[in-house]
Amino acid sequence: MLGTVPMARLVPTVSVPIMISMLVQALYNIVDAIFVSQYSPEALGAVNLAMPLQMLMIALSTGMGTGINSLISRRLGEKNPAEARCAAKNGIFIECCGWLLFVFVGLFASRPFMSAFTDDAQLISQGTTYLTIVCVFSFGLFMSICLERMLQASGNTKASMLTQLAGAVTNIILDPVFIFVFDMGVAGAAIATVIGQWVGMILGFILNQKTNPELRLSWDRFRPDMHVMKPIFVVGLPSTVMQAISSLLNVLMNALLMGFGTTAMNVLGVYFKLQSFVFMPVFGLSNGMVPIVGYNYGARNRKRVYECIRVCLIYAAIIMTLGMLAFQLMPQTLMGMFDASEDGELIALGSVALRIISTCFLPAAVGITLSTVFQAVGKGVYSLIMSLCRQLVVLLPAAWLLSKISLNAVWWAFLIAEVASLAICLFLFARCDRKFLRPLEDQ
Repeated sequence: MLGTVPMARLVPTVSVPIMISMLVQALYNIVDAIFVSQYSPEALGAVNLAMPLQMLMIALSTGMGTGINSLISRRLGEKNPAEARCAAKNGIFIECCGWLLFVFVGLFASRPFMSAFTDDAQLISQGTTYLTIVCVFSFGLFMSICLERMLQASGNTKASMLTQLAGAVTNIILDPVFIFVFDMGVAGAAIATVIGQWVGMILGFILNQKTNPELRLSWDRFRPDMHVMKPIFVVGLPSTVMQAISSLLNVLMNALLMGFGTTAMNVLGVYFKLQSFVFMPVFGLSNGMVPIVGYNYGARNRKRVYECIRVCLIYAAIIMTLGMLAFQLMPQTLMGMFDASEDGELIALGSVALRIISTCFLPAAVGITLSTVFQAVGKGVYSLIMSLCRQLVVLLPAAWLLSKISLNAVWWAFLIAEVASLAICLFLFARCDRKFLRPLEDQ
């Protein structure tokens, strides 16, 4: 399928199930925040402060998942299912190691992390509870991500969608039960999240064994193989670092915005949750793009690689345009879902932020799509360069300088960073095209 179906039909077939599942993921992140904000403003603040460390955990699991997806799809494109299965087993081993790392983080680093950003005892207590639960019991997260990427790598994205939908729907149903009925607050939100991840993991394993014959798992004589893990790390580590940079950015932006008050920090946290509803479908599109480009790159089919890039750019631009229009036309409605206070300060500050930041969505569509090509052909370091330049080299210094003017000026740093990143991305894509794509022989 990945090497024969017309691209205009193949991209939606592979990507739409992932996009739907990621939309649901974004929805339950928003629902999480809405429920927590209704419980208390302090609970929302605690979850927002905890978010960077949680993002770091997700960065490691999804980054390694991207490396697993890329390697498996290339091996399948080379008609080598045995090595694809070996890549899957070593990928699972890597994700297990990631989980063990965050067990340690959850037990010993949660409270010091929260204490570094606030002296409020209530924020520290609630944030520590939330982080400890989601980190220590994150085995479901790491394994569900790995199994989803294995399903995606073989083009079985409908099964991948089902695993994410199952986890997300479970979380949405259990959130109000644990938060309000059992009166557990942020601990309830964390427990609901963990249970949803484990449901997704269990279903992912069942579907992989039943519907994915190329990657059906058996553990006879398995030993970790560094030669197999190396290409996973080559793509996965830059992808992890890229997302970890986002976590670091969130930490530093929180520290910067705390100078304007807790509400300003909450505006950023709410923005990230809202923008995920726009960006997640584009990330779903890019996740579907990885096996298509990887397979056809492995099969040395240049024409189909180019066609996939063109189709995905069009779809990404449409999604981002719709998201930008929503942020421009109804920011008060969007922010109002998270403001249970009487003064309306979150709505007032957040509406301005949403209108300004959403101007960066269109250049982001191009950057995300082209950086996915780098990952699909095994050149994840190019994506890493892009991310470093956008978030650390440009966005943070620009935000710091603009903060000297006003809070509203800070939000323009996002557009400045995205335009600079796009320029770098176009330069790197031209290099990637010249060195790796043009030499491919059309089949």
